[in-house]
Amino acid sequence: MKLRSSRILREVRSGQKATVLKLNLIDPRIVELAGLAGASAVWLCNEHVPNDWLNLEHQIRAAKLHDLDTIVRVSKGSYSDYIKPFEADATGIMVPHISNADEARKVVEMVRCHPLGKKPMDAGNMDGLFCQIPLTDYAQHCNTERFIILQIESPEALENVEEIAAVPGFDMLLFGAGDFSHRIGKLGQALDPEVVAARKRVAAAAIANGKYVAVASLFGQKEELIAEGTHIFTLGADVIALGDAFRNAVKDFVGHTPEPGVASIYR
Repeated sequence: MKLRSSRILREVRSGQKATVLKLNLIDPRIVELAGLAGASAVWLCNEHVPNDWLNLEHQIRAAKLHDLDTIVRVSKGSYSDYIKPFEADATGIMVPHISNADEARKVVEMVRCHPLGKKPMDAGNMDGLFCQIPLTDYAQHCNTERFIILQIESPEALENVEEIAAVPGFDMLLFGAGDFSHRIGKLGQALDPEVVAARKRVAAAAIANGKYVAVASLFGQKEELIAEGTHIFTLGADVIALGDAFRNAVKDFVGHTPEPGVASIYR
């Protein structure tokens, strides 16, 4: 029996760019659509989306049909919220609102196996093939084929980003332009010079410490992001794509449609 390797890690380790689609809708069939589109991963959310654990497991299972990684953004703070996505066989977790290096170290300690962390051993779920593999193989896989993304989303986190990036045992930093712009009084202004400078600082800190750089949106700056050393690109969100499609269908029929009136951090 063989545990599945991470597609994103496979791609970025070989110098490729990895692509992610953000899903707010919880139907596993939408996960399959993302897989059919050729994305590297889907970003599932337990921070803002009213999902449940059993359905999350169905979404993860649907992703594996298409060699699609799953990134679960966890609810911050709970040990169980951090390890359950992995035990449902998610490839990675994304921890929001990391503010300092101590928080980063605690995340690593909770979900990595010895010698990187102190994760309690179970292996009786899909991530351990229901105890059908040796525990040594399970532990090694946890440390080499599962990944951790930490989100930098506040001025406080930005001031500590170099120390956060230096913490061993996690894999990627993702700058949260939406929350950061909100915190500095420039809500939704992802291309404001102060926000862009913060994004670049996060990327530089990640690269200097051997971590991969991920972004939540292109904001029309694909080439700039590539030049900054970005490895993992979120290309859009299901609700945005579906909303645009519905709006265009109505517009094509009636000749006009109201503007949506909202800005998205996933465009």
